[in-house]
Amino acid sequence: MAIKLYTAATPNGWKISIALEEMGLPYEVRVIDFASQEQKADWYIKLNPNGRIPTLVDEDGFTLFESGAILIYLGEKTGKFLPRDVHGRSRVIQWLMFQMSGIGPMMGQANVFLRYFPEKIPPVIERYQREVTRLFGILDRQLASHEYIAGEYSIADMALWPWVSGHEWSGVGIDEFPRLERWLAGVGARPAVQAGRDVPIKRDRAAEIEQAMKAAPKMLA
Repeated sequence: MAIKLYTAATPNGWKISIALEEMGLPYEVRVIDFASQEQKADWYIKLNPNGRIPTLVDEDGFTLFESGAILIYLGEKTGKFLPRDVHGRSRVIQWLMFQMSGIGPMMGQANVFLRYFPEKIPPVIERYQREVTRLFGILDRQLASHEYIAGEYSIADMALWPWVSGHEWSGVGIDEFPRLERWLAGVGARPAVQAGRDVPIKRDRAAEIEQAMKAAPKMLA
């Protein structure tokens, strides 16, 4: 029995498929259909009380939700991409939390108000875009002295890359952040990242936008 990943084509889902690819763990994919609100189905709520993706069920039946928790679990399970020494481990988790509490929520709100909200409210959109830009500046400064976010390539990079790579969808440019651009290209060139980004299906940009727009109202429910 392989690991089972319940996921969809979103940054939080890509974090886990990228990690599984990087760690060389075999896994099966079960796509959760946002358009039909499958994430709210009783059977899925039993796996993930929050009714979101991703959810991971390990070979022994151990079930875990929340992408950050899953990344830490996989790092501990394999001994890869999460240092064992307390200082190195804490640095990685620090930047993982930076993504979970900052980059993800702020980019998520920028996306909602720019792309999905029925009424365009420029001050609200600009507020979230400014905060995303501020957070990008922090990453750029960190990368001035590190090849990767926490030193060596880690689950922190896997958590950040899917979100930062969608900066255009949030309406935020990164031209003023050359080190962030370098990191984005370097991580994106990794074969495992490319493979994980194509889960659950390969899509061209036009299809991605069309599907996202169709599913958006149900995703916000």
